[in-house]
Amino acid sequence: MTAPELNASNPVCGLLGIAYPILQGGMANISDASLAAAVSEAGGLGVIAAANAGADYVSEEVRKLRLATDKPFALNVMLLSPNVDEVAALVAELRIPVVVTGAGNPARYADAWKSAGAILIPVVASVAQAKMMERLGADAVVAEGCESGGHIGKLTTMALVPQVADAVKIPVIGAGGVADGRGLAAVFALGAAGAQIGTRFLAALECTVHENYKKALFKAKDIDTVVTGQRVNNACRILKNDLSRRFDALDAANAPAEEYEALGKGAGYAAARLGDVQNGSVFIGQIAGLVKKEQSAEEIIREIILEYNEIVSSRLCINLRGGVKISIST
Repeated sequence: MTAPELNASNPVCGLLGIAYPILQGGMANISDASLAAAVSEAGGLGVIAAANAGADYVSEEVRKLRLATDKPFALNVMLLSPNVDEVAALVAELRIPVVVTGAGNPARYADAWKSAGAILIPVVASVAQAKMMERLGADAVVAEGCESGGHIGKLTTMALVPQVADAVKIPVIGAGGVADGRGLAAVFALGAAGAQIGTRFLAALECTVHENYKKALFKAKDIDTVVTGQRVNNACRILKNDLSRRFDALDAANAPAEEYEALGKGAGYAAARLGDVQNGSVFIGQIAGLVKKEQSAEEIIREIILEYNEIVSSRLCINLRGGVKISIST
C-alpha cells in the first residue's frame, strides 16, 4: 500500500491528520512504540500506552516511535497511575501531538496540554462524562462500550455511542466490539466519526505482546471473556482463566476491595510480558472470536477499510456521519 490519501472530509481524519479514522487502543503493557509506529505509518493513529510506567520508559518509547515514523501518534495517559504527574509533564516537553486519557478526569492537566498544542481525547463511558469533557475543552471523545477488554463501564457500545453523539458537538470515536469493516460501519451508523480498536491489533505482527497471549486470543470464542471486579466498582473484562476464577471466589466471599486489588496487582504484566495466561489478566474484548490470524498493522487497516467500503457501496441506504466512501491507496 502506497502513502495513503488523507480523507479530510472525515472529522476524525481532519482533526488528527490521519488517513483512516481508526485509533489503536492504548493497551497497558502492550501498546508500545513497535505497534503504535506501525499503525501510524499505515494511516491510523498509533497510541503508546503509559499505563503505570514512569517518564523514562515513555520518553524512550516516543523516541523509538519517531525513529520509525513521522506520522501523528498519541500517548495514552492513565490518570490513576502513581507516575501520572511526570508523564503528564512529558506532553509539552516531547511535543506529544495527541493525548488520550483514561481512568479519571484530566482537568488538572488539560490547560497545560492544550497550551502545548496537544489534541485531547478522553475515553468516556457515559453521556455525563462526555459532556464534562466537552466543557473541559476536549477535541473529541472515545465512547467505549463494555464489550471492550480491560477496564470498562456499564453501557454497551450500541447504547452508548448514539447517546454520546447526540449529546456533544465534538467528534465521537466509537469503541468496544469493533474488529472489522462491519464494526466500523456500525459505529458510523450510530453517530461516531471513527473507531478505536484494541483486540484486533493484538494480532498485529508488530504487537510485541507475549506469544502465549496471542495464542490465547486466537483460541478464544465469543463467550470466553468475563467481567471481574463489578462488586467493588472496578469492572474489568478479561479472558476466563484461573485468575478469573479466583476473582469469582472473592465475589462469593464478599471480600473487601483491597483483596481484589492485591489479586490483580501485576496480573496484566504477567500475562502480556511473561506469558502467564492462566494467572495473569488477559485483557481481550468480546469480539475476540473474530480474530483468528496474525497480520501486519497495515494489512489489518487495509482489510477493515476495504470491507467498510464494500458495505457502503452495497448498502447505500446507510447514512454515515463519518463521511462518504473512504479512499484507500492501492
